[in-house]
Amino acid sequence: MSPISVRGFAAASATAVTAVGSVVGIASGSSAQPGGTEATAVGATLLADIPAGQQAQVQTESLTRQADAQAVQADASAKKEAEEAARKAAARTAVAKKADAEKAAKEAKERAETKTTSASSSSSAGSSQGGGSSNIPVQSSYTTAQIKAIAAQIVPGGQLQCFSNIVERESGWNYRAVNPSSGAYGLMQALPGSKMSSAGADWQTNPATQIKWGLNYMNSVYGSPCGAWTYWQANHAY
Repeated sequence: MSPISVRGFAAASATAVTAVGSVVGIASGSSAQPGGTEATAVGATLLADIPAGQQAQVQTESLTRQADAQAVQADASAKKEAEEAARKAAARTAVAKKADAEKAAKEAKERAETKTTSASSSSSAGSSQGGGSSNIPVQSSYTTAQIKAIAAQIVPGGQLQCFSNIVERESGWNYRAVNPSSGAYGLMQALPGSKMSSAGADWQTNPATQIKWGLNYMNSVYGSPCGAWTYWQANHAY
């Protein structure tokens, strides 16, 4: 074959590949373009000019090119979809994190408020359980009426009657009462009397200190003066 023939064959092969691609594209359902009929005819003519042994190769190359183009397009589409899915997932994550942060902040605020309320309640309870005794003037001696008035300032109103019932039966409101048998001392008949020093060093002479100790004792052992009174009625002691 001469050099001219070789170049002619190469040109014919390339043109045929393009033509075969057009034919395959039309056969696969692509839209017809102007001159499509002519291209099909020319492609068929050029394909016929290619030796029979090369025609299959030319057709295969054409189909391969189309497949490669479709693969590239599919990859681009898949990449775009993946990026969109990642963006939506990131947005959902951001929304969830924001909601969690707001929830945590709300819970922290509620805990802080609860703690403040509890501290305030404890302070108020402390005042009602003996804090008021700091406003009671210390005297050299006290009458029964004065001692009852002091108790009314220290013991919560709903518990005062139960508290008074016990004191009445234990000491008759005598803050210096001493049991000759056991040595129990004071309004509450604490045994030993020195236990009341936890409420104040003046436990022997200050009824406010004795009342404060007695109230704390009843609360810690029986839950309240009324709880202590219920026990006292069944056992005549507390």
